[in-house]
Amino acid sequence: MASVSTTSSPSPEQAFEPPARPFEEIRAFWRQFFVAAFSPYRPELHYMRGPGPAWEAKYGRKGNSRSA
Repeated sequence: MASVSTTSSPSPEQAFEPPARPFEEIRAFWRQFFVAAFSPYRPELHYMRGPGPAWEAKYGRKGNSRSA
């Protein structure tokens, strides 16, 4: 036996509710995108590549190589 269930549809006034600020989500997305994409912080510019001046002062220019 088939059962029939009914649901009431919302009235047209309730069916579509325009957002309070229609472009707020789009604006927030693009703002976060530009902040992330064009961030002034670039860690590769601050990455230390090789020994620094303290290491060179302690071990000399080429360092101590241990020979067996």
